[in-house]
Amino acid sequence: MRWIALVCALALTGCVTTTQAPQPSKPTPTKAVQKKRTVPTKAQMQSFARVVRTMEPVAENECRRRARGLNCDFKIVVDDRPGQPANAFQTLDRTGRPILAFNLAFIAQARNPDELAFVMGHESAHHISGHIARQRQNATAGAILLGGIAAISGAGDGAISTARDLGAAVGARTYSKDFELEADALGTIITKRAGFNPVRGAQFFTQIPDPGDRFLGTHPPNAKRMETVIRVNNSL
Repeated sequence: MRWIALVCALALTGCVTTTQAPQPSKPTPTKAVQKKRTVPTKAQMQSFARVVRTMEPVAENECRRRARGLNCDFKIVVDDRPGQPANAFQTLDRTGRPILAFNLAFIAQARNPDELAFVMGHESAHHISGHIARQRQNATAGAILLGGIAAISGAGDGAISTARDLGAAVGARTYSKDFELEADALGTIITKRAGFNPVRGAQFFTQIPDPGDRFLGTHPPNAKRMETVIRVNNSL
């Protein structure tokens, strides 16, 4: 059936991984990548704490100024689970309070306070811009659309359920690149207003694999992200 072909096509594009092997820039052999620190030093933890104290009130003020009615009481936490790859993310707790989480490997691999501050500004910008809610809306729309196509085509309950899941996955990823660039732009503003250098901070992108410009990938190319940061920084 036609809808089956459509589901298969969306499955192939919607499930494309955005994790790539590090590209060979200058001397970056595999052994060097494996030697990246995963546990921060005492000095690095102290630096992180100082950045938190500086960034948190600025991010909260920007949140209140831009998004009235939104919970702007950021809670910044450290994910201390061992052996995790470097990561930082934004989520909400059960009460709707925004959580900014940074794991130990991320803190250990950030090369200066500007990188810590920029990523902190970027993650807070996701909340201020309402990206979680917008992503859920996109996922719901995708599920309804593809599930509806399956139902109209006479598919069974199992196939319709599968189509809805695929539609939700594709819908959630549809505007994810735009969300990242929006967070980069607002994160630049927050970082600079806190007294840090967002352009220097965005150099953290050079430490992670470049996702390129992949269809339905979750992140835009690193070069495009740097262009956004530089443009916004120069306009301030």
